[in-house]
Amino acid sequence: MATRSILGIETSCDETSAAVLRTGEGRATLESLVILSQDIHQVFGGVVPELASRAHLVTIGPVVDRALTEAKLAAEQLDGIAVTAGPGLVGALLVGLMYGKGLAFGLGKPLIGVHHLEGHLFAPTLDHPELAPPFIALLVSGGHTLLLDVEAWGDYRVLGETLDDAAGEAFDKVGTLLGLPYPAGAAIERLARTGRSGSFDFPRPMLREGYAMSFSGLKTAVLRAVRASADLERDQADLARGFQDAAIEVLVEKTARAVLELERETAVIAGGVACNRALRDALAARLDGTARVVVAEARLNTDNAAMIAAAGAWRLARGERSGLDLEPFDAGPLPGTRAVTIPP
Repeated sequence: MATRSILGIETSCDETSAAVLRTGEGRATLESLVILSQDIHQVFGGVVPELASRAHLVTIGPVVDRALTEAKLAAEQLDGIAVTAGPGLVGALLVGLMYGKGLAFGLGKPLIGVHHLEGHLFAPTLDHPELAPPFIALLVSGGHTLLLDVEAWGDYRVLGETLDDAAGEAFDKVGTLLGLPYPAGAAIERLARTGRSGSFDFPRPMLREGYAMSFSGLKTAVLRAVRASADLERDQADLARGFQDAAIEVLVEKTARAVLELERETAVIAGGVACNRALRDALAARLDGTARVVVAEARLNTDNAAMIAAAGAWRLARGERSGLDLEPFDAGPLPGTRAVTIPP
């Protein structure tokens, strides 16, 4: 198999990222990965779409240049360009798409638009090149929470998804209630380590009901506990522990049930919440002796261009191409998805 170099571009939310991936001889090598996070959103406790778009406009060129420089590659030496086409913030997506299309047109290189969630699915292959379907995948981030049966690359069956808040969104909102900075996932995990188990017994929504998930009720229960607290500083760690324990139990139970019922030997956790070590350890303990748990390193679980390059390289190798009329999308299932569960 000929060696190919793929440029990945990711601008779906508040990270401007570019990466160069070299593929060939049955494996992929990450030559560079640049991720520039936008700290300004911390002031507002969440991502402001207009500010995100403007920041991408300023940084996309330097970030791509840095990725090429670190890979010791000229743009003319690229064999293809993969760019996130959605879902995400439309204005932010447009910046990456327009830049990617401009490069592809100017260099005469093939372009492929990548579904952001498919990128998350491919991320673990960069750390675990032996990973191959079939497996169960839990995609859990600030914007999405899905449980997938991955029968083959490009062949995905949605078993369940959140009916309201994504798990990562719930972490951020609970973090705000506890007075933590945005994004709050890492801060809640740190606090929870010092919290007492069982001090706050929050509900586990839909724990025994199929594969669908819900986190809005759990968030509301935390809100009520925060309001009832006579000393929030004293209770902060216990509240964080109670919330995290409840959220993780739901995610682990759903994923483990899918692994057991579908008789899969591998479970993959991907997306920003996969950085939570308590989640990873809990699922590994639950599936001990039954299935292995595969998770990428932290920088590959957050929004990044390496995962986009990996998914794009696979599709480009299949001969797929996107036209220069490629437009961003802010919703829609993974390409190749079957039996999608649509919330009522």
